[in-house]
Amino acid sequence: MIKQSIIENVIEAALSTGGDFAEVFVEDRYANTLALQDNKIERSISGRDFGIGIRIFSGLQNVYTYTTDFSEEGLVKAAKKAALAIKGGGNGTIHPLQKEIIKPIHIISQMPQTVKHAQRAAVMKKANDIARNYDERIQQVGLRYIDEEQNILIANSEGKFVEDTRVYSRLAIQATASDGAALQTGFYGPGAHAGFEFIENLDLDHYAGEAARIAVTMLEADECPSGKFPVIIDNEFGGVIFHEACGHGLEATSVAKNNSVFANRIGEKVAPEIVTYIDDGTLPNEWGSLNIDDEGEKTRKNILIEDGILKGYLIDKFNARRMNAEATGSSRRESYRFNPTSRMTNTYIAPGKSKPEDIIASTENGIYAKYMGGGSVNPATGDYNFAVSEAYLVKNGKIDRPVRGATLIGNGAKTLQKVDMVGNNLAHGAGMCGSISGSLPVNVGQPMIRVSEITVGGTKGE
Repeated sequence: MIKQSIIENVIEAALSTGGDFAEVFVEDRYANTLALQDNKIERSISGRDFGIGIRIFSGLQNVYTYTTDFSEEGLVKAAKKAALAIKGGGNGTIHPLQKEIIKPIHIISQMPQTVKHAQRAAVMKKANDIARNYDERIQQVGLRYIDEEQNILIANSEGKFVEDTRVYSRLAIQATASDGAALQTGFYGPGAHAGFEFIENLDLDHYAGEAARIAVTMLEADECPSGKFPVIIDNEFGGVIFHEACGHGLEATSVAKNNSVFANRIGEKVAPEIVTYIDDGTLPNEWGSLNIDDEGEKTRKNILIEDGILKGYLIDKFNARRMNAEATGSSRRESYRFNPTSRMTNTYIAPGKSKPEDIIASTENGIYAKYMGGGSVNPATGDYNFAVSEAYLVKNGKIDRPVRGATLIGNGAKTLQKVDMVGNNLAHGAGMCGSISGSLPVNVGQPMIRVSEITVGGTKGE
């Protein structure tokens, strides 16, 4: 992508004022986005983005700059300008660059650049037809298709020199139902670290049908009662609560500054013994997976909580300095425009021993959250507020009528302590996660779980 000799000169320039570590991140990205609305493709955009990020450490100083000027003169100039921000420090050692060959974990069969827009459009139109034909009350269907190929090169003053190619594909489906008086929506957005083969093999009857079914079901739903209830949260995207309310609190981005309820608690019991919480960037072809992180380290399976005991954090190279710890292959960034930091990949609660039917049967009076929607969380405290896109009452051990307007309100660390049943049906859901290093593809996951008590905000009192 860029000659090794040029990168060596850039690293030397970056350390010219006394920095002790320098890194160059080169990115060449191709992306395609299509949008379907009102039965037709309304937008089709293809683009390429190329840029270079330069990062310098001096102790706990961290300087970052980026440029789209990939001439040697331009890169050296950018590195020297960034280096001027370094104050004091010693002379960083520059090790000879040693190219590392990465064996891909994620096999790609159809690269995006080999796929014609007509092929993408055909899949979108089929999904559109399935959703629209589900029920006459489906008034609108919107689809968004994305795929991208990201080629990266990472080199640093420690001698690392590694290249990788990442490919992502996703189809997001939203259906809107109306009875003339009210509107309800349903959404499903499967994605993978894979090529067009993932899109071609999608079970569109399931995904498009589910988006439509959710919308129609919620149109017929009663208003949700408010109060404190046992809450059953289904598998797959149900894991978004613990991703937001606990996962971010286990990232060194917050832990290193003591801005997390989990800081300085390694070895403590933070959850019941039935809870094991894992972040694993090596899962083959999953949406949040990577061969290497954005510092060039191989991704790995990081066990964060094991049998209720806090075992570790997600740590990037810079925060490893603050914590006197080792990096965990967890450094990520949206693009060369962002300084990387610790982020999740595929984060999930490991499967337990309970059968989903037994979890429901043992719940006398509660709420069943089948699909979670969006929400917000304060990462420093873990306080959260999440909408439930499809919910039901549970009465006498059986799923009762659907209810709409349900919101789950609580604190992540406290909710974690109240998990009293964990199912055996682990599944993952694709989503996008935003933080200080940009928006990234992540998986959230869990089996069905039950929380003994969560405050449920509804639209009527109980």
